[in-house]
Amino acid sequence: MTREYRQSVYMPPRGAADLLLIRHGESRAARPGEAFPTVDGHGDPELHPNGEAQARAVGERLKSEPLAAIYVTTLRRTHQTAAPLAGHLNLQPIVEPDLREVFLGDWDTGEYRIRAAHGDPVIQRAHDRQEWGEIPGAETTAQLHARVRSGLLRIAARHADQRVAVFVHGGVIGAALAMACEAQAFAFNGAHNGSISRLVIHGERMAVRGFNDISHLG
Repeated sequence: MTREYRQSVYMPPRGAADLLLIRHGESRAARPGEAFPTVDGHGDPELHPNGEAQARAVGERLKSEPLAAIYVTTLRRTHQTAAPLAGHLNLQPIVEPDLREVFLGDWDTGEYRIRAAHGDPVIQRAHDRQEWGEIPGAETTAQLHARVRSGLLRIAARHADQRVAVFVHGGVIGAALAMACEAQAFAFNGAHNGSISRLVIHGERMAVRGFNDISHLG
């Protein structure tokens, strides 16, 4: 009988870490004259009710995954989004500070959203140049990428041959996937709230295996 050779199915290389990058649920709206509370200078709004529903949907989607750990950032919207899944799996989330959202300087307490909605030319210039540092007081794109890479590699080093859930932010997902693909810096910005992306890290090599999966959100 002739031997058959079927198409192979992707498996992470031996020793790799399989990271599910989940963007936090929608956070509360910005309002003129009402600054978000802060943590170390970063705006720290709580989840909007829509975000709470997204968090529950993420928990339902991933509760059967063989997850070794759950990671969150210093900002409460990631803690709140991770909570339903952590409850399902009886896991205590671990904080990775370097995966906090891009620091938007003078506009980090809600002002960025308001200015973006009104088409502020500084924000347009930042997107055109793919440089967060165009925003007054903000960190640069290079600074963001450096710390995000450090945070991801630390997690990966702890979880060889394991899958973990990492609850992060839109700017962080954009940075991580752009670095992995050697793409333009803002190429993957704009992941949906509650979305799941997948990044496999082997040593210092990163491979994108999924982006912006929202099938669980209805």
